[in-house]
Amino acid sequence: MNSKKIFPFLNWIPLAKKSWKDDIIAGITGTIIVIPQAVAFAMIAGLPPIYGFYTAMITPIIAALFGSSYHLISGPTTAISIVVYSTLIKIVNPETDLEGFISLALVLTFLAGFFQLVMGFLKMGKLVNFVSHSVVIGFTAGAGILIAFKQLTHVFGIKVPQGSTIVEILVYIGNHISETNWYVFTVAMGTLVIALVIKTFIKLLSRYYMLIAMVLGSVLAIVLGGDINGIETVGTIPSNLPPFRIPDLNYENVSILSSGAMVLAILGLIEAVAIGRSIALHTHQKIDGNQEFIGQGLSNLIASFFSSYAGSGSFTRSGVNHQSGAKTPMSAIFASLFLMVVLLLFANYASYLPKAAMGGIILLVGYNLIDIHHIKQVYKSSGKELITLLITLLGTLFFDLEFALLAGIIVSFFFYLERTSKPNIAVLAIDENKRFINVLRDKEALECSNLKIIRIDGSIYFGSLEKISDYFANLYEENKIQHVLIASDGINFIDLAAAEWISNEILKWQKNRGGIYFTGLKVVSRDILIKGGFIDKIGEEIFYKDKKTAITEIHKRINKPCRVKAFKECSNEDES
Repeated sequence: MNSKKIFPFLNWIPLAKKSWKDDIIAGITGTIIVIPQAVAFAMIAGLPPIYGFYTAMITPIIAALFGSSYHLISGPTTAISIVVYSTLIKIVNPETDLEGFISLALVLTFLAGFFQLVMGFLKMGKLVNFVSHSVVIGFTAGAGILIAFKQLTHVFGIKVPQGSTIVEILVYIGNHISETNWYVFTVAMGTLVIALVIKTFIKLLSRYYMLIAMVLGSVLAIVLGGDINGIETVGTIPSNLPPFRIPDLNYENVSILSSGAMVLAILGLIEAVAIGRSIALHTHQKIDGNQEFIGQGLSNLIASFFSSYAGSGSFTRSGVNHQSGAKTPMSAIFASLFLMVVLLLFANYASYLPKAAMGGIILLVGYNLIDIHHIKQVYKSSGKELITLLITLLGTLFFDLEFALLAGIIVSFFFYLERTSKPNIAVLAIDENKRFINVLRDKEALECSNLKIIRIDGSIYFGSLEKISDYFANLYEENKIQHVLIASDGINFIDLAAAEWISNEILKWQKNRGGIYFTGLKVVSRDILIKGGFIDKIGEEIFYKDKKTAITEIHKRINKPCRVKAFKECSNEDES
């Protein structure tokens, strides 16, 4: 087996030798971004803050080495943290048995990673192909808005209750706008403006705009008085590395956590691949779904041995990573290593980072996740795609993230089935230049009175059988045509239900009328007819490589004169 397939990091390490400076800058920026997030997400999961740092150190490294996206940053996330807490709180309360809660969190992480790894080995990554372009755009835009709104508490300095929805955040801030801390607001907006000015007008420093803005925002906070005027910082940072700890994988723990772990695994995979694909829209990188499954699985499985809880791709950190100029997954590794260094050597300094400066930067990140260009494109091009996009976007804003993604996938899949269930059936005739053409395009084109030639544009499967069978039923009853030739170049596959119908329909025509024939049928479509034993019933002789040969041979079987002579073979019929 190709070593680059087993060790995907061999593909990008040569690139990292040239781009390491860009990756270091992105890594430093990512380190600063993850510090307050690690604390918040761990608390959402019901765990002590240190476990958020452990996850942010270990998970990104493994995911970067074995994943496929060059910009995806894994680690603790809001959605995953919520699922971890909601799964474990049914079994143990962290307030009364914190150690038991932590122990089960590690088991849950191991199982989620194991399921993800198995799905990757089974090549189930193709499932993400059902996550349409519009779903990704809608999910990304919704996440961007969600991220921005969640930062308003740090922008206005108003204590919005945790877990509030977007509507609740707006209502609460509206009712308490008079309580705005203008020092905090100045730091947040100042950081945002600095970032925009550097990005827009100072091209020489544009790739470092986030890092510079956060540093200058921190300076601004100090000038304005810092804590004295209510400008909160990320607070005390613990200073130790993740300890090795084997998850307690006894039968009882595995049995009670397996269902929750599967939900966690699927949500994590959908999130990670959706984020990777959303960034790939801009970078044009090809995302390997199977490899991403393996990378996410290994990252959670291995991290569970280093006191880390479940992680996945992070919209915020991945967006920052890409926008900060990262070129390879080395930026994720740098971010993790820098976080270790910060905790060991600079914990006291890092603790002065103001939340308001972070809020200002994340507002910009959230806005940049809204792909206005592609949203306009979807709006102009397809009503159904727009519905899919809006359902995903609104679901992301007002419901659980997993519900939003699943709703978007289901809707896009429904539209796909609706579209493929109604294949185009074109009637072909001969124009004055002796070319085959759709009769709808040329009313003067001639059809042989004994041979009808049709072209089916689409697969013949259980979903499309109704339309195709109705067409042939009408053709059989309303038209005295003897023979039908199906131009099959556009038929991608035939399923078992379709093969059964085809054989019965052909036998009916052969017994009562003339026959049905195929030209240009693809090998993959013929295989189902051969392996299912249908060829033995309908005969090998009804399949032709091209239309010319088929027309010649079929006319030898016609037992009455052609009233309309479309082909030269028609003139060979005995008209007496």
